[in-house]
Amino acid sequence: MAFEGLSEKFDNIFSGLKRKGKLDETDIKKANREIKLALLEADVNYKVVKQFTKSVSERAKGEEVLKSLTPGQQFVKIVNDEMTRMLGGDVQKIDYRRDDLNLFMMVGLQGAGKTTTAAKIASLLRKEEKLNPLLVACDVYRPAAIRQLQVLGKELDIPVFTMEGENDPVVIAEKAKAHAIDNNYNLVILDTAGRLQIDEKLMKELEDIRDRVEPTEILLVVDGMTGQESVNVANEFNQLLDITGVVLTKMDGDTRGGAALSVTYTTGKSIKFIGTGEKLSDIEVFYPDRMASRILGMGDVLSLIDKAQSMVDEERARELEEKMRANTFDLNDFLEQLQQIREMGSFSSLLEMLPGANTKALKGFDMASTDAQSIKTEAIINSMTPKERANPDIINGSRRKRIANGSGTSVADVNRLLKGFEQSRKMMKQMGSMQKKGRKGRFKLPFM
Repeated sequence: MAFEGLSEKFDNIFSGLKRKGKLDETDIKKANREIKLALLEADVNYKVVKQFTKSVSERAKGEEVLKSLTPGQQFVKIVNDEMTRMLGGDVQKIDYRRDDLNLFMMVGLQGAGKTTTAAKIASLLRKEEKLNPLLVACDVYRPAAIRQLQVLGKELDIPVFTMEGENDPVVIAEKAKAHAIDNNYNLVILDTAGRLQIDEKLMKELEDIRDRVEPTEILLVVDGMTGQESVNVANEFNQLLDITGVVLTKMDGDTRGGAALSVTYTTGKSIKFIGTGEKLSDIEVFYPDRMASRILGMGDVLSLIDKAQSMVDEERARELEEKMRANTFDLNDFLEQLQQIREMGSFSSLLEMLPGANTKALKGFDMASTDAQSIKTEAIINSMTPKERANPDIINGSRRKRIANGSGTSVADVNRLLKGFEQSRKMMKQMGSMQKKGRKGRFKLPFM
């Protein structure tokens, strides 16, 4: 999980403070020293750590904490507030032009994930902001980058603008902008070239593109696992291009947190989006307060709710609810629900959004096995005939053997699934009966 080590360290620090009925300046000094070490180990920029701990110390030494009835909780609140401020404070959303052209220029070093991120942002903004996107292949130095963007565009059903034989990215960007205006696209995303390191030729080319097409946003894509080095990269790009925001990628991996906690403070530019996985849907608008809560082990329930709502069709949800009440919920419906939950991300990514879901709390819980089990369940149901899914009661011994062979599982796996499904149906029937008798409350599907 992202920030796994850092979250666990903060949890240990806070646990010790919460157990104390009263705090003195020695306790605060010790806690601040532990926070400083935790942040430095997470590869957070030293100047950022120094300013952060100074701000926490100054606020914590006031009456707000020392004379509080719950000093430990007050200290945690101060740390949370200061971390939110360090991450950018209030969320800085992009002000989209509804009746005009939004032109995003994606910049960054090679390998940061610009091409995939461009496609992810296009898909997200088409869905959430109802924009009509056009992807533009401006990386003329790597044919693989152009091909990759075309493949992603086809998968997402988003058009990709290319100019075969044209080697000047400035010309491509200009032509793409004109094409977008003529064809009513209101979001253009330029996938520009990167280098393994910043060089004069790269920056001159990016400056030329910027000056010629006048982008509404210049978004720097930064690998979230690069730590303090990301600060140097961000500063150089910002000085030369005056970027408007940052996109952090690979925030689902074993990132220590250095990039996320340093880049906004040192550049003064907000993080706009974060990439949270390999799927094309794994990208989120960045909320500083939610990220601070996640780092401090307090969870991120609001993002979990946002994920759920984006996956749910309200009308379909009501239909399934009625089927549950009438006890006609079948394996087709069950498969649909399972796929919706899996679309939200891995179980580990969902669990880390729950308060207290750090490494210690989840010890012994095999999340990889849980993800694998959901894939196995889907394979078993897909191996059934439509008739069997609609009426699981007809699945006898020979059918179970055929389903197991077809899904690459065992008969025991099939039996376990059918038994669990039958128990679920009985529970749904009982809850439906309770409501018919006038019990208050409304039965809801998971994550709805």
